[in-house]
Amino acid sequence: MQTSESFALSALLSFSGGLQDAYTYNIRGKVFANAQTGNVVLMSQNFMTGEIHRGLRYMCPLIAFALGIFIAERIENKYKDIKSLHWRQIIIIIEMIVLAAVGFMPSALDMPANMMVSFACAMQVQTFRTVRGYGYASTMCIGNLRSGTESFSQFLRDKNRDALYKSLHFFGIILFFAVGAGFGGVVSAMLGMRTIWISVGLLLLAAIMMIQKKVKI
Repeated sequence: MQTSESFALSALLSFSGGLQDAYTYNIRGKVFANAQTGNVVLMSQNFMTGEIHRGLRYMCPLIAFALGIFIAERIENKYKDIKSLHWRQIIIIIEMIVLAAVGFMPSALDMPANMMVSFACAMQVQTFRTVRGYGYASTMCIGNLRSGTESFSQFLRDKNRDALYKSLHFFGIILFFAVGAGFGGVVSAMLGMRTIWISVGLLLLAAIMMIQKKVKI
């Protein structure tokens, strides 16, 4: 099994993803870093009511998220064959640099800060897409909830233990995301702008996990 598909690494990344969403919502002007559907709703609502500036506050992270997906795909294509450093580790390093910089940015720079967090989140969701061979998202819940519930329904119908095992993986990822979000909300009240540095530490731990595993990632 590839290290990037292990449940432990996926849970760690999901915890970090939940923390990032709580951070931007609670500290950076109630904008979502990961939940781009929510940003689309709020962007459209504000544009329709003539609140153009407020609408841009939600549109910019959306654009940054798309850019993050684009850049991550380009990095994978360019560096997937190098031996010295895996392309997923390159992504994690970029994430760490971006999020570390966000922690230094004052509230006057909330918009670019939110864009940078969304950019990092997008790179992560594009890079880490499977857990134990099951497709998942480490920075959002809707797809995981659908897949987990579908698998659980299949287990109840067919008594297939593989379906139960699969559903528990998805529900476990959701749980870690929720705990990360709750933790981020509580800690952000104490650490403020610097709360995002916790995600930097979690990503560093993820990078170490990938290095220590003597298997292909």
